[in-house]
Amino acid sequence: MGGMVMVWEDLTVELRSFGEDSSQYKKLLNGLTGFAEPGKIMAIMGSSGCGKTTLLDSLAGRVSANVIVTGSILMNRKKRNLYCREVSYVAQEELLLGTLTVRETLTYSANMRLPSKMSKEEIKKVVEETIMKMGLEECADNTIGNWHLRGLSNGEKKRVSIGLEILTKPHVLLLDEPTSGLDSASAFYVIQALRNIACNGGKIIICSIHQPSSEVFNLFDDLLLLSNGETVYFGEAKMALKFFADAGFPCPTRRNPSDHFLMCTNLDFDLITETLARLQLSTLTSSNFVVKMRTAQIRAKLIESFKCSELMINTRRRIQMLQPNEEQVIESKVRRSTSWWKQLRTVTQRSFLNMSRDIGYYSLRIIFYILVSITIGIIFFHIGTDSNSILSRGKCISFIYGFMICLSCGGLPFFIEELKLFYVERSKGHYGEAAFVLANIISSFPFLLVISIFCGVIIYFMVQFHAGATNLAFFCINLFCCLSVAETCIMTVASVVPNVLMGIGTGTGVLIFMMMPSQIFRRLPDIPKFFWRYPMSYLSFTTWAMQGQYKNDMLGLEFDPLLPGDPKLSGEQVLTIVFGVPLNHGKWWDLTALITLLILHRLILFLVLRYYKRPKSTMLWFYAKERMQLAKRCLMSTNKRYISSKNKAAPHPLSSQEGLMSPNFAI
Repeated sequence: MGGMVMVWEDLTVELRSFGEDSSQYKKLLNGLTGFAEPGKIMAIMGSSGCGKTTLLDSLAGRVSANVIVTGSILMNRKKRNLYCREVSYVAQEELLLGTLTVRETLTYSANMRLPSKMSKEEIKKVVEETIMKMGLEECADNTIGNWHLRGLSNGEKKRVSIGLEILTKPHVLLLDEPTSGLDSASAFYVIQALRNIACNGGKIIICSIHQPSSEVFNLFDDLLLLSNGETVYFGEAKMALKFFADAGFPCPTRRNPSDHFLMCTNLDFDLITETLARLQLSTLTSSNFVVKMRTAQIRAKLIESFKCSELMINTRRRIQMLQPNEEQVIESKVRRSTSWWKQLRTVTQRSFLNMSRDIGYYSLRIIFYILVSITIGIIFFHIGTDSNSILSRGKCISFIYGFMICLSCGGLPFFIEELKLFYVERSKGHYGEAAFVLANIISSFPFLLVISIFCGVIIYFMVQFHAGATNLAFFCINLFCCLSVAETCIMTVASVVPNVLMGIGTGTGVLIFMMMPSQIFRRLPDIPKFFWRYPMSYLSFTTWAMQGQYKNDMLGLEFDPLLPGDPKLSGEQVLTIVFGVPLNHGKWWDLTALITLLILHRLILFLVLRYYKRPKSTMLWFYAKERMQLAKRCLMSTNKRYISSKNKAAPHPLSSQEGLMSPNFAI
């Protein structure tokens, strides 16, 4: 694999919106051609919005549903659906669990991705080698850091993100702005580490970089300079200055080469110059003003010079040598080397560790739950069985479930952080939705159990509900199931909303909506029958939880009569007359219905995670079919011109559809 070469030819990326006319589109990349060789590090440079990230996304197969990618992408002379075993992608934003240490982060990732046949000692050796390669020995046992834990610097976090991707020893490593937000020393350290990986490991490394310092620029072997989606220069980085000089735009002696390249290709400088000229303000002298040309003219001349240069001819010649044979088929390396059970175990252990260390996830909420339980116990202390206690018991049960359910919203910000990491790891094929949902169920079980037992026991004995071990056990189990459903509702909301603020508002609204058709507000017989009684009261988990607790507490009790001398009121009479609770089924059926709703909500969460943020295959097929029809029409018109003109030159083969079914969206 040491001689593997990555090639992209006539790569064009178009952005379209659903419902627009087929002739309307915006080109993000326009006919890019180039290649990357092992043992070298390539820089993709250009101004903001020039297409650096779009090119990396296209090479990694991370394009979205409304993006059309045409052109050929080759790996080792074969067209294939690039997968994480060959290509790893490091995004600009670091998504790491702040409660884990560097070594733990790398170890958990290795256990999820490396082959199951590897022993613990072998995995540990790979992790330690990665720590050494990225220079993380001194901070290997430090936590990443989050809102309450002091952690790593930005440069160290960036190196951890890179270390996660080189664990599986990919052939190609793509990085989006690896030096973003770093000082010059940290940026140099990161690029130097990448250069060592490329040289020592024979890997292909391609990274986008905005405006590197001279020292960082000298570390790159190859350079691809983009401007508005077009190639301005492609070749050896050290020959770029000569190319600009030959084109008539030499770099001043005291100027950073990357600054000079951007000033010659960034069209924003024309707007700045015109604005300053209108305001009659002086501007700094630049090479653009020395040659008395607008940036648009300089850019156009550079692009034309490159198209006619020896560099472009050599690039085409090299790519022609790497063209696949016709009999070679498109390969898809979609395979999983780690067993599903090992992935589930690893994700569960990591999730449990994160929940136990992040005080805001469950620890702080457990304290709040206990304080609320003590408050309820004080307010309804030794409630008794007199006539006044009848309504008080109903209020107490409503108070318990209303406040306990609303406190579930406190876990939403922390679940969203885990969810972001899941989306990234799923896109790289680490594990799927089933493992994530089951891991969350298992890891959260002890915390919800602690909440249910502590709160249940405190409330039960302070309020003095219906005595009996069975009644206490039912109360705790019922509370556990109710909180589990509420937590699942919050997780489902977090999977849909774009940010924490909307999640808290939406999650609270959903929980209140589910409480409205329950006995918290009105008796079930008094609820409007249309929609609220049928079917909402049957779909509301709060209704079943409260019905079960009403029966658990009041069946078998006798209350003092409202008037002296009257017979005592049985719990059955109180339930049917005062609270309108149906007695055609027992409390265990209510609990069964609650458990059924819990399973249903978990299934909904699984389906939302699986399909909501994935592009629909029908849409992808629509775009692919549309592009193929357009290509067919272009081919027919080209053949007609070829026959009429008797031109011997064969038309260039049309680019195949690459990236439409990227690994991000493989189910």
